Amino acid sequence: MVKPADVKTEQKLDGEIKEEKPVVNKITVGHVHMSGCTGCLVSLADNYEGLFKILDDYADLVYCLTLADVRHIPEMDVALVEGSVCLQDECSVREIKETREKAKVVVALGGCAAYGNITRFCRGGQWNQPQHESFVPIGDLIDVDLYIPSCPPGAEAIRNVCVMAYLLLQGTDEQKELAAAYLKPLMDLAKKGTEACGCDLMVDVINQGLCMGCGTCAASCPVRAITIEYGRPNIDREMCIKCGACYAQCPRSFFNFDVMNQFEGIIEAIDGAMGKGGE
Repeated sequence: MVKPADVKTEQKLDGEIKEEKPVVNKITVGHVHMSGCTGCLVSLADNYEGLFKILDDYADLVYCLTLADVRHIPEMDVALVEGSVCLQDECSVREIKETREKAKVVVALGGCAAYGNITRFCRGGQWNQPQHESFVPIGDLIDVDLYIPSCPPGAEAIRNVCVMAYLLLQGTDEQKELAAAYLKPLMDLAKKGTEACGCDLMVDVINQGLCMGCGTCAASCPVRAITIEYGRPNIDREMCIKCGACYAQCPRSFFNFDVMNQFEGIIEAIDGAMGKGGE
């Protein structure tokens, strides 16, 4: 009886095998963790095979406390910064300034980095570091290029920004135009500053007749300061902590024709980059 181990096989190769490298010039991306819950990093990892596609073809992850064995912040094209900055922590203040110096594009990833979120209301008193009690969004200390708001941002939003950042830096002229259109609303959010509240919804959405009563703002509020009454959000201003979550999550808060008029081209560019063009 012939055993499998006794069988010898020969493998014939027709032609030469060439290693395919779809992208030569990758961009470098880093994840810088300040004071936060790591929920934004979980969202980044939740891209699963999409994350592997990005790391294989478009970006090298050069810094991340949990995913890369690098001790000091290196030079990078895009820095994804999660969490707010503790003013009593000299290391954090130094690192966020160093991030600005070494990154071409700084992204405030999530509500804490963009607006401070609930970390603004930290009272300190932790057993290990009771003096850590003052937290501010990164935009109060450095210039930020764009926001990816929410608590935490969706995995797809993070993926899309990474792809569009690559196209903006390394793509063709047409791809750069589409990437700029996609990223412009997020850049405009950064220009507006580090504070946003339910009142912004009243001014920019409800007063403009844009509210469709979807309830996303109420669902995103971390302190439950928003309820939906008669199809419209009712904001308890005494409870509002001005974290910006409701404004950033509202699908019509930063309505932008630069995106809407090129929506199909933008989606095709993202799908093509992620290998979904034939689906």
